[in-house]
Amino acid sequence: MFRSILAHILIFFTMAANFSQVFVRAGFELNESYIVSKLCINRDKPQMHCNGKCYLMRKLKQAEQKERNRAHENQRSMYQLGVVVEKLSFNPYMVRVERIYKPELPFLLPAYAADIFQPPRV
Repeated sequence: MFRSILAHILIFFTMAANFSQVFVRAGFELNESYIVSKLCINRDKPQMHCNGKCYLMRKLKQAEQKERNRAHENQRSMYQLGVVVEKLSFNPYMVRVERIYKPELPFLLPAYAADIFQPPRV
């Protein structure tokens, strides 16, 4: 029961993060009369027939900007920013590394494969 409720809540919040513009529009529709009378920039100019759309567009731009910032922060958190602390020095003379090959093996291999593999007798 608890897991089911928790799953529904997590799904709701995941969807809410993706549909922020829908919630902005729904809030505008629910409070349209208040926005037109109090918050609209063009409330002094009724001949423009703005009806709060300027406020809606501003809020939609803010929601889009927040979404971009959130995406940018998520992308930044995936990669670690590297900062050079010390000055790197470059030596043009290469150091010669010699490899030592031992031609003989430290153990003996059998001369024939038959010495290793013996099928079962019938």
